[in-house]
Amino acid sequence: MKDTKKFLMAAVMATGLALSACAPSAGTAAPAESGSTKAAEPVNVGIIYSKTGPLAAYGATYYEGLQAGIDYATGGTGAVNGAKINLTYADDGGDPDKAVTAAKDLIGKGYKIIGGTVVSGIALKLAEQAAQNKVLYISGPAATDAIQGINKYTFRSGRQSLQDVATAGSFIDTKGKKVVVFAQDNAFGQGNVAAVKAVLGAKGATVEAVLVPDGQELTPFARQLIDAKPDMVFVAWAGATSGTMWQTLSQQGAFDAAPIVTGLGDAATFGAYGEATSKISFLNHYFPGASGNDVEKKMIAAVEKAGKKADLFTPDGFVAGQMIVQAIKEGGSDADAMVKALEGFSFDGPKGKETVRASDHALVQDMYQVKLVQTGGSWAPELIKVVPGDTVAPPEKK
Repeated sequence: MKDTKKFLMAAVMATGLALSACAPSAGTAAPAESGSTKAAEPVNVGIIYSKTGPLAAYGATYYEGLQAGIDYATGGTGAVNGAKINLTYADDGGDPDKAVTAAKDLIGKGYKIIGGTVVSGIALKLAEQAAQNKVLYISGPAATDAIQGINKYTFRSGRQSLQDVATAGSFIDTKGKKVVVFAQDNAFGQGNVAAVKAVLGAKGATVEAVLVPDGQELTPFARQLIDAKPDMVFVAWAGATSGTMWQTLSQQGAFDAAPIVTGLGDAATFGAYGEATSKISFLNHYFPGASGNDVEKKMIAAVEKAGKKADLFTPDGFVAGQMIVQAIKEGGSDADAMVKALEGFSFDGPKGKETVRASDHALVQDMYQVKLVQTGGSWAPELIKVVPGDTVAPPEKK
């Protein structure tokens, strides 16, 4: 999640275009005329996601959730108002240029709805295409805050970085406290520093940063963190050095200095924290069983029926399916009407009640505090607290 907030994994780039077979032009989601046997024209939806590339695992869970979400929202028919939803898939491979090429191809064929991507840089490029061509775009797990309010045609089906940071702030009362961000000295880390200053700084915290350049020995920076005497540490780290980073913080005694908060990623990362695992406070976007509501149970059942397992970004795909169906049901294939159909849309999702804020299209949703516990020799998430969506909603953009 990368600027997309997935704290323990890598960021972007790599491979090709793969379109599924479906009708070549967008139709209108209107019911057949009264007394007519003619079926409604299908509605074509283009999904651009990481089937391959560094974030293919995230793309896969988004894809699986989308299938389940479309099926759920259409009552198993795959159709809205008698119009079949045809999903065409393009592989961005983590490459913005490939994603833009795919979007232009789909839009050129008359598609009025595009969705997807895990990669924040790609989401921003697709948002540009949506505005230029006046088509609806529903971003996927990409967590960049720049998507919020970027234009009238762009929405998101996941959470954003500001919601992660606000959830981190729910672990302690940060007013008058010092929060130190420990992160890599790159766009990802700097973006997290900015988000912490915007959210927790606004709540009265003093925010400082310890930024580590790539390839540097970590021990001096761990000591710098401890010497800063923080009241809370927010760790934003991605990539192959994550394990070494956590080991260094633990060895240098950083966990004795202050509570350390970071984001819990997908199931593949649960064993990546080493001896620090039980000491970390985790904010979380989603883990299977987090909400326990009926929608989540149906999502998990559908994914498991397909031979897969729900994970961190499965709800992002599922919610995208719900939003696509709502847009078509109320707006047909008219982009402006679809925008109106989604603005203010409130619905029961796999995480509970979710609302598309009309003013800036932020998706208000619950977040979670969790810990990792050992179960049968492996680590598994355990819910500590549900953090209500309205308490961690991003500041409104006008």
